[in-house]
Amino acid sequence: MSSFDDNPYKREPHKERNQIRRLRMSFMGEVQGVGFRWTAQAEARGVGATGWVKNEADGTVSMELQGTDDQIAQFFGRFTRAYARYPIDYVIAEKNDIPVVEGERDFAVRFGSR
Repeated sequence: MSSFDDNPYKREPHKERNQIRRLRMSFMGEVQGVGFRWTAQAEARGVGATGWVKNEADGTVSMELQGTDDQIAQFFGRFTRAYARYPIDYVIAEKNDIPVVEGERDFAVRFGSR
């Protein structure tokens, strides 16, 4: 089961609803060898979000997700539903708002050290 102790798409009260934001996250748990990156890519593309996802050498998965609050919320809803029949156990170990990447057009699965 996933753990969303700190709501990953919670918006600050002063932000406009359709303002673009970018989250940098680190996922721990059952996140490698279960299609995590490919599912993230499909769901991000499905809601029109951009960014990237990558396996790390320490067994975690790093992700940067960019979109509106609605797109980010939809991403997490769809991602959770994608694993409803085959639950995986993970937590978001780290989540930070970071600067938006202007002109980014897709959500990619990254490999290696980039």
